[in-house]
Amino acid sequence: MIAGGRTFVIGDVHGERALLEALLAALPFIAPDDTLVLLGDYVDRGPDSQGVIALLRRLPEQTAGKVVLLRGNHEDALLEAVDGAGAGFLLPPSNGVAACFHSFTELPPPAAGEGMVAAEHFARYLEPRLWLPAPVVRWMDALPLWYRDAHATYVHAGLEGEGSAWFLPERSSAKSLLWQREPDFFTGYGGPPLVFGHTPTSDLPPADPTRTRPWHRGTLFGLDTGAGKGGPLTCLELPDHTVRQAFPDGRVETSTLA
Repeated sequence: MIAGGRTFVIGDVHGERALLEALLAALPFIAPDDTLVLLGDYVDRGPDSQGVIALLRRLPEQTAGKVVLLRGNHEDALLEAVDGAGAGFLLPPSNGVAACFHSFTELPPPAAGEGMVAAEHFARYLEPRLWLPAPVVRWMDALPLWYRDAHATYVHAGLEGEGSAWFLPERSSAKSLLWQREPDFFTGYGGPPLVFGHTPTSDLPPADPTRTRPWHRGTLFGLDTGAGKGGPLTCLELPDHTVRQAFPDGRVETSTLA
């Protein structure tokens, strides 16, 4: 085994606590020299953002190895909304923030035809500081933007650069690390091993709407396999490239990345 032990990397969770629990239960014992990395986007879309965050906040105390929890763009957008950046990220239904709101407030979902949030709660929804607990905000704000170990570098979305020239994360902007989806990153990156989430693997080249597996090209690995949108939650083990996936129908499958 490589010095420093194994690294288990989990892609975007998006409020799917049941999938996260099933996936964690399927992992081998995380030994003291192992590392567990999650790539961010713990909230929105799925039914239990509150439960996911509660689980993750306890995880370092319950794990013998090191636990690294990165910030995703969804956490970042909520932090900006708490700071008064406006409702721009909250309004598109595809962002799934209403599911996060209902999870933290424990309010029932709106009636059919009523929109994302019931009319009497909509003003509150537009002010996340009124429903996102202060300890959760502080926890999100402390999440790092990248991590590196003996096996790879880990970011939520990507790096700053263009073509085949990409900065290391310590020289990349926070916006690139959290939001980047430049096509030439997926086709042109050729640096050291890098693992990312954020962009669904079904959209990575060549796009395949049926893809629910992790994606890789050379030293680049994508792990957002669609949790929160009906897809599985995925863990990649390094250095041996074992793949474990928890599916919404209850299946947990183990394979090797081809």
